[in-house]
Amino acid sequence: MHKALPCLSLALAALLIATPTRMTAQAVSPALESEAARPPAPGPGGKMLPGMPKFHDPLPYDIDDHAGYTQLFDGKTMKGWDGDPSIWRIEDGVMIGETKEEERKGNSYIVYTADKAKDFDLKLQMKIEKGGGGGIQYRSHTGEAWTRPQPAGAGPNGTPPKWLLTGPQADFWFPVRQSASNYTGQWYSENTMQGILAYRGQVTQALPGKGNRLVANIGDKLALGGYVKTNEWNDYEIIARGGVMMHIMNGQLMATFIDDDPNDANNQMGLIGFEIESQPCKISVKDIWWRKFDK
Repeated sequence: MHKALPCLSLALAALLIATPTRMTAQAVSPALESEAARPPAPGPGGKMLPGMPKFHDPLPYDIDDHAGYTQLFDGKTMKGWDGDPSIWRIEDGVMIGETKEEERKGNSYIVYTADKAKDFDLKLQMKIEKGGGGGIQYRSHTGEAWTRPQPAGAGPNGTPPKWLLTGPQADFWFPVRQSASNYTGQWYSENTMQGILAYRGQVTQALPGKGNRLVANIGDKLALGGYVKTNEWNDYEIIARGGVMMHIMNGQLMATFIDDDPNDANNQMGLIGFEIESQPCKISVKDIWWRKFDK
């Protein structure tokens, strides 16, 4: 028995009580502080208080704000990118994927192999033409086999595993039918049995060991489709932080999925890329930038 320990504990407790503690103000970035709405005024004890801050709007939405971003596509070469050259090409500074009725090969992907990320902002411009659809892959990985049959003419294995991205996807579809047009902006898990976890207009959440649950509505699914431009360039932004993944099109939030299980595959470092469906389709992408927050 060490009888000296209780005495030592009492002595430390007495020291802590006798030592005055100093509360420090919460530290915030000066860039977030606003000017005072009125001149400083004396408060309790004669301390001068700045009073209420002036209310102010955030800086306006700007897809071209690239401060702190890295450009992933130079518009001239496929440096850092890997995909089926019979489908993906560069034309007039634009990355293009195109599938044709007479040359069906199954879904095809182009993968950015030069880096990975978990927490990031991704900005780009994208256009879908001639039917079909696809999307933006992120936090994804290659090498897995298909979990579903591929269309006729795609061959026995469909897309080679090195070009097959499995993981979260921000959907983008041509409005060949109402159901397809409603997919654009939603959160979808490519090549897994998760499927759609946040339809356009939804904020959903999955707690560890629990199923997915609707926690809020952003807006009506059909009404949000009005923000999507057909046969034209669309701003597409993905914000991923921890378990929160947000899809934004033309400045409008489309869907948010929150996965609170840190061990889930959706919460891992991964690759980004683009998918084009096997249906006849043309996908164009340009101005691809990202800003990483991984430590």
